[in-house]
Amino acid sequence: MKRLATSVAADPSLPVQMEDQNRLAMEAGTAAFELNYPFVYPSMKTLQPKLFPHFKWALYPSVISGKPSRVTIGGLDLAISKYSQHPQDAFQAALCLRNRENQLNAAVKGGLPPTLESLYHDPALFPAYPFHAEILTALQNASVRPQTPAYQNISIVISHLVSPPAGIDPVSTEQTMRGQINEALQSKGLIP
Repeated sequence: MKRLATSVAADPSLPVQMEDQNRLAMEAGTAAFELNYPFVYPSMKTLQPKLFPHFKWALYPSVISGKPSRVTIGGLDLAISKYSQHPQDAFQAALCLRNRENQLNAAVKGGLPPTLESLYHDPALFPAYPFHAEILTALQNASVRPQTPAYQNISIVISHLVSPPAGIDPVSTEQTMRGQINEALQSKGLIP
């Protein structure tokens, strides 16, 4: 991360980039790569028809030769507040949002990867979601974020220690990170 952040390839705004700024840079033709390409695809198609034919995708590269990449998956969390005045209606709304028709619509119009595997085999998805096979492969080989009640604390520790990326000292950053993650897992220490 430090090598990239201090190289000539690094965008000067790298330490403060956010998801939509990256999408806009990709659509402007000033970015070479985009991790969240399913979300950029429909926008690029509409807003940048000249660049769109050159917009391509690939699976995330593997770090172990001969083994598929194992990226962490994000997703959409639908929850009902226990304080909701209409919990049954809210539950029905959540079911509606995750049904087949709405997942297909969200994938086609907004790029959101479906959670229903059967949609990745549905020809109705293919024209607007040509990377369906790559997304399905990535999901089949994905890893999940650590299941711990301290996940948010761990995420804050990591984000704090690697930002700005040009300030990373690989050895000391890793040692500090290891110590602070262990403290977070034991509910000790202060979160930065």
